[in-house]
Amino acid sequence: MKTTLIIMAAGIGSRFGTGIKQLAKMSPNGEIIMDYSIYDAKEAGFDKVVFIIRKDIEEEFRSVIGNRIGDQIEVEYVYQDLADLPDGFEVPAGRTKPWGTGQAVLCCKDVVKEPFVIINADDYYGKEAFKLLHDYLVAHAETADKMQMGMAGFILKNTVSENGTVTRGVCVVDENGMLEQIHETTGISIQADGVHCDSEEVQKWITPDSNVSMNMWAGYPDFIQVLDERFAEFLKDETGDPLKKEYLLPNIVGDLLKEGNVDVKVLETHDKWIGITYKEDTELAQAGFKKMTEGGVYPEKLWN
Repeated sequence: MKTTLIIMAAGIGSRFGTGIKQLAKMSPNGEIIMDYSIYDAKEAGFDKVVFIIRKDIEEEFRSVIGNRIGDQIEVEYVYQDLADLPDGFEVPAGRTKPWGTGQAVLCCKDVVKEPFVIINADDYYGKEAFKLLHDYLVAHAETADKMQMGMAGFILKNTVSENGTVTRGVCVVDENGMLEQIHETTGISIQADGVHCDSEEVQKWITPDSNVSMNMWAGYPDFIQVLDERFAEFLKDETGDPLKKEYLLPNIVGDLLKEGNVDVKVLETHDKWIGITYKEDTELAQAGFKKMTEGGVYPEKLWN
């Protein structure tokens, strides 16, 4: 069965400062975080990668990674555009922020017709999660009455930054490993006295061992169809700041859960996240990949 890796790489990365954080080099050979994700996905059995990018970074993106992996795995590009809206809608005056991860994945509707896994470009997920989700996709078929999805469930303490707070989808998981609730939560940090976050509700029960989403979802084409159907509803909704509100995957999945329209299996992984949220994270990330290379997890040069 053919499976596709969707990489969301269109984010502006405003907290990173100058430069494109998704393209920061992680090794002396020039590999970036996406190289390691693609390597792990290919090893797990994925056949194709779809990059979601912006037109203005296409030239640099292709030169840094796209051209290099083209002979390793099937590659396609789609483009997230602020003005790519359903008929009858216009970009609010003054808005420059993209519409979020839901619209990003929606950009794939014409090129992804097979089971897929979604990831962020600037997050390292580890080998275990790719294997778990690929095997899940192979074992679970679409059903007529309810969507089936998988989610990599990371342990919160393995996903925090030493240089500031992070945003995570904090999960409530039942005894059968099924996702019951997901709360997109900002301002998360782990201090000596416990976990702190911006949500009063989540603050009551979050722990360092809570399952969190890192936007690593496994799904089938019916989920992209749902993203398409619900985007107009999101745009019609007058709540929220029209210049900042986003169509986010955790919120969409959360709504589907409340409605009883999806079953989401949480596949827990204990791999440690490596990511670049802040400029200061870069050196720590580079050190992490160096350690794994020296330990034999990866070859010194990923693509021969």
